[in-house]
Amino acid sequence: MKENTSKNLQVKKKVVVGNWKMNPMTIKEAKALAEGVKKSSARLQNVEVVLCPPYMFIPSIISKSKVKVGAQDVSFEDNGSHTGEVSATQIVGVGATHVIIGHSERRKMGEKEGDIAKKVLKAVATGLTPIICIGEDIHDTDGKYLEVVRGQLLASLILLKKTEIWKVVIAYEPVWAVGATEPMTTYDLHQMSLYIRKILAEEYGKVAVGIPVLYGGSVDATNAAEIVSKGEVDGLLVGRESLSVVNFTALLRSVNNTW
Repeated sequence: MKENTSKNLQVKKKVVVGNWKMNPMTIKEAKALAEGVKKSSARLQNVEVVLCPPYMFIPSIISKSKVKVGAQDVSFEDNGSHTGEVSATQIVGVGATHVIIGHSERRKMGEKEGDIAKKVLKAVATGLTPIICIGEDIHDTDGKYLEVVRGQLLASLILLKKTEIWKVVIAYEPVWAVGATEPMTTYDLHQMSLYIRKILAEEYGKVAVGIPVLYGGSVDATNAAEIVSKGEVDGLLVGRESLSVVNFTALLRSVNNTW
């Protein structure tokens, strides 16, 4: 996905992350879904696919295919008395390469910026690629949402060294657009992607040039290509559409053809 250097990074492929959330219900369904995506996306050359199932399904869908597997959250602790938590080392140990951090649904459950920053630090230190979610609840007309996005972005990266910034993925997912009838307009998304890149460039310089910026929020096969091309993002974070092999494959193919 990135050149192995921290100087002049270039995104080689579009990144599409399938966040399964608390789905499906059985290992059999998870395997079938994963195998279907792997088979149907095997010949796509311009898209890197990352599937993020519930923890217990990760070992069952790991394979030697090009499709990568990630977790939906991670603890900032290494081990110990932390009931219900899963460490970065444990996630890496079963073969996963990515982890979603700071998703809006986690934030609504009370996750704080400081915890998100520690999770990002732990993920990077352990070799996981953190997919850091940011996004405003309300897209107000006076521009306050811009400061919300800026605050979330910088707070999530605050513990990383400048030389480590290139190891992350940023997923812009405006809460108000999730599950909506229509996604964010491509014009507004383009402005936001430029804004995010501007913040990264101002804070970290050239080392941040190749950081992928993804979009999530009411994306499907009919609008994915336009969102990626006109919104000028490096890929997508997909929820419900990633739970259907047919729908997700159609979406992946449309993104693949935007190259």
